[in-house]
Amino acid sequence: MRSSSGRNSGNNGGSRGGNSGGRGNYRGAGNSRDDRQGGGSGRPRNPRPEERKYDVGGSGGPSDGPKRGRGAAARGGAKGGPKQSPQRGGGRTAPARSREYDARTEERNRERYANKPEIKTPKTFPGAEQEGERLQKVLARAGMGSRRACEELIEQARVEVNGEIVLEQGMRVDPKKDEIKVDGLTVATQSYLFFALNKPAGVVSTMEDPDGRQCLGDYVTNRETRLFHVGRLDTETEGIILLTNHGELAHRLTHPKYGVKKTYLAAITGPLPREVGKMLKEGIQLEDGYARADHFRVVEQTGKNYLVEVTLHEGRKHIVRRMLAEAGFPVEKLVRTAFGPIGLGDQKSGWLRRLTNTEVGMLMKEVGM
Repeated sequence: MRSSSGRNSGNNGGSRGGNSGGRGNYRGAGNSRDDRQGGGSGRPRNPRPEERKYDVGGSGGPSDGPKRGRGAAARGGAKGGPKQSPQRGGGRTAPARSREYDARTEERNRERYANKPEIKTPKTFPGAEQEGERLQKVLARAGMGSRRACEELIEQARVEVNGEIVLEQGMRVDPKKDEIKVDGLTVATQSYLFFALNKPAGVVSTMEDPDGRQCLGDYVTNRETRLFHVGRLDTETEGIILLTNHGELAHRLTHPKYGVKKTYLAAITGPLPREVGKMLKEGIQLEDGYARADHFRVVEQTGKNYLVEVTLHEGRKHIVRRMLAEAGFPVEKLVRTAFGPIGLGDQKSGWLRRLTNTEVGMLMKEVGM
């Protein structure tokens, strides 16, 4: 028979049944499951969540058994802390070795292997003990094409090293010492830079100008390597001027000994007699000596306006302007269209372009390099 007290206890425990055999909430007071897990049966009772103790690393009193919970996770690196490995032997740690012990151990090992011969390991690939770089790799880096294309150049007997034609693949060379040529033109294998600038009128032929005028250095400000100009053009003269960091080549290109020719187009006003060209070729007396033109021709004529081409190998200051003025024809506009084998072409005014490897080889051949 169920009594009202059973219903009350069931309601207090959150269950429909009121007696001890009902399905009451084990968290409720007087629950029979808690009674069975209690000390009556002699088995340890599992603690409730609100009764569990968490190890947070504090300095509390002594605890029974190993600590568990969030404290161990925090110490174990859950938040970036160092991980702790489980210790054996009741929590005892191994004694740390002293530095003196490690030093004595290292010294004994050195003495043990001091007199043993050094073992040389074999190279990982054949030919690794050789010095230098493979020829096709050097040619490819110099801009002669891909490695396969450079190998074809070698197969066609178009490459020579130090004056001898290379007939086999795999030759090793030193780019800094060996002279390498393709089709008779020297290959610039080192880290040299060669540029051609179409200098506009009004630009000073210096790399820096203390007066703040526009100069050649303004066109190469983003270069890591210091460049310098090859020869000069006066401020009002336009046309091609070379820039490089190859000192020897620049010296030879401007030295009178090598006689590198420069070509100019000059706008003058006529009438122009026929003997002007002959007079310029035979030489005109200037205040600093005779000046001779290597070539002269009339390119275009419009009424009294003439466009003439003058080629000469001298590099004195204002040489073309002074020669034509002495002959009776002052220059109205002057443009240098070629420096040795390098022509201006259709390069626009103020544009800077890098010379090709073939053009560099032509320059070097011009001065015997």
